[in-house]
Amino acid sequence: MWLLIAFIAVPLIEIALFIEVGGAIGLWPTLAVVVLTAAIGTALLRRQGLAELDRLRAALDGHGDPSSPLVHGAMILFAGALLLTPGFFTDAIGFALLLPPVRSFVFARIRERIVIRGAQASRPAQPDIVEGEYRAIDPEDRGASGWTRH
Repeated sequence: MWLLIAFIAVPLIEIALFIEVGGAIGLWPTLAVVVLTAAIGTALLRRQGLAELDRLRAALDGHGDPSSPLVHGAMILFAGALLLTPGFFTDAIGFALLLPPVRSFVFARIRERIVIRGAQASRPAQPDIVEGEYRAIDPEDRGASGWTRH
């Protein structure tokens, strides 16, 4: 239900903001602002995304908890999608998600709502046993192909 409301509300908010800003500063400055925010957002997205990828590698190399870099990376990716979407409302949310304190706040709220239960590796009570029969083969009984003769 919330997703349906978002799909209806966000475009309406964007249209209203385009009309208001366009009326205040004109068509061409409005379009220039939209293109400029997309360019700036792309540059910030690349820089912060690579930094978060380095944090993820460090966490995995040190056997640390990769959840924070993964969630921050996902939020940066979402912010990039919002910044590339034309509009002032989506740009505001996208730029907000590029701020580390905002991402940390969102991550803390997500972490409160998720329960993680550890899994224990179990070992079999007995090692795998394969039963069978064998017989010793005399090396003189091997033919040229390496197979035994009967």
